[in-house]
Amino acid sequence: MEIWVAEWLWLLASFFIGVFLGCMTGLIPGFHVNNVALIALSLTPLAMGIGIPLSAVAAIIVAMGTVHTFLNYIPSALVGAPDGDTALALLPGHRMLLAGKATQGVAYSARGSQLGLLLSIPLLLFARFLFGEDPGLGFYEDSREILPYLLLAISTFLILTETTRLAWPRWMQAISKKWKITLGGRVFDFSFSDNSNIAGMLVASSFFILSGFYGWAVFELPGKSPVGMPSATMLMPGLAGLFGIANLLDIYVTTSEMPAQDDEWDLPPAGPLIIPCFLSSICAAVMAILPGMTAAQATVVVMTVRNFIGKLKDPDYIPADFEFGPGQTNHPAIQAMMKRKQAEEVTMPVGIVAPIPSDGSAPSGAVLAPEQGGLLRDETGSMSMSGAPLSEEDLALLAAAKEEREISPDLDLELQSSQQDLEVIAILSATNTAVTVMVLAFLYLVGRPRSGAALALHMMYPIDPWSAIEPPPDFIRLLAVTVASGLLAVPIMIKVGKGMLKLHELIPLRSFVMGVILFVTALVWLSTGWIGIGVLIAGTVLGLMPPRIGIRRSHGMGIILVPIMIYTFAAKVDSFGFT
Repeated sequence: MEIWVAEWLWLLASFFIGVFLGCMTGLIPGFHVNNVALIALSLTPLAMGIGIPLSAVAAIIVAMGTVHTFLNYIPSALVGAPDGDTALALLPGHRMLLAGKATQGVAYSARGSQLGLLLSIPLLLFARFLFGEDPGLGFYEDSREILPYLLLAISTFLILTETTRLAWPRWMQAISKKWKITLGGRVFDFSFSDNSNIAGMLVASSFFILSGFYGWAVFELPGKSPVGMPSATMLMPGLAGLFGIANLLDIYVTTSEMPAQDDEWDLPPAGPLIIPCFLSSICAAVMAILPGMTAAQATVVVMTVRNFIGKLKDPDYIPADFEFGPGQTNHPAIQAMMKRKQAEEVTMPVGIVAPIPSDGSAPSGAVLAPEQGGLLRDETGSMSMSGAPLSEEDLALLAAAKEEREISPDLDLELQSSQQDLEVIAILSATNTAVTVMVLAFLYLVGRPRSGAALALHMMYPIDPWSAIEPPPDFIRLLAVTVASGLLAVPIMIKVGKGMLKLHELIPLRSFVMGVILFVTALVWLSTGWIGIGVLIAGTVLGLMPPRIGIRRSHGMGIILVPIMIYTFAAKVDSFGFT
């Protein structure tokens, strides 16, 4: 057999083996591609002994890593067991599932990953110019110097964009009641109010720091599988508790049954997603060169910038609310929409829920109160909505909803919120997949691995540096494997998504949620032991806090950002000889 024929056969075989392994790592929570890559590294001598070339093993690792980034949306959003790269996709994904639009979530994730893969390729030459040498600017060393400051700036940016308004403690409000200054007829009020954005930022900062020290402790804990499994890091149970189990418990308490799902599996048009996915690819390039950045942080940055630009263009723009669980939000317009929807149902004295008749007449046993926008007054004369007395805040929200409906009767806030959820899913998926391309490129550009898979390649495979203008042939071959496996992953993802939703339909929602909680708990024990169970419980307690306080869940990403900032700032101090 000709040598080139044998090489092509090995390449084809390794391609399909890598795609299969990527499906396994993507669908099994905690079974990360890095574990399989390091196992492949340990088996390299055996592979060479039986005649398998190193190039085939390298192609397996690259194809596996690419397919993994496509399919890992499914266990995150449809099961509830995220990893560090898909943690923020869990919340919009769950909302789409509970809204009966999980199929669109899968389709948008597939399209986002596809665009992230393809749009990152033009950035390779730009990265070559910035970080390469002769010719090139060689910015790599400079980028390492600014890493801790960049992470600090991103963290500060996320906290300053917190929109929640909270009350200061009563004693502080009482002390500061007279802190007012009158200058030129204008009154400057410095008192602590019960509706302060600064209070919300301080609470968000406290939670960010708390989750950060939790992450620092988690990184220091030893993890060992009691059954000999390849041990996952303690970050896996931490993230599973913080973003997964906590949200599943909220779903278990607030939702009784799974709605029927739409059968819309067609990929969305690529046009509206090209710009945000291209920005995601740029963020992926930053993540690939800087250790510590994840797809979650890049997604928050992209979406926050998107919301900021939208607000500049339109003062009435409703920002993407992508960090709250099902039924949770801190945006007044969306809160008003939720109250208006609840007001469309009333609870009879005997506990029967009936819709308000379209002709304005009230059901038997209740008196319609038209001045409240369709609420009912029961026989005792008290206002109620679904059987619960309305607070002043609820009435204010309903008034805002009624005013919004009169001003913009065609405005569909629910549709707009769902569209934003889908865009978040696409952006995070694009970022997650683009990282695979950029990490591979930087391995050839600067010779530094930025993932477990790249580390395995670096240790077992001769890397031909990308020192000239044109990339080395070996890099082109692995890039072709990356693109081909990504294109094949799209139909595989749709097929697997259909199977997962059929499983949802066969099992009652609460039973399924409890089964997932038990499954994730068992997986944590199998991979990290009882220490991992303790980490999972602590993370769950932390994860239950943000929606009850009213702050954004993304501040929980301090679990990753704070430890990395501590380590990187400590390294800079060490370099000056202070410790």
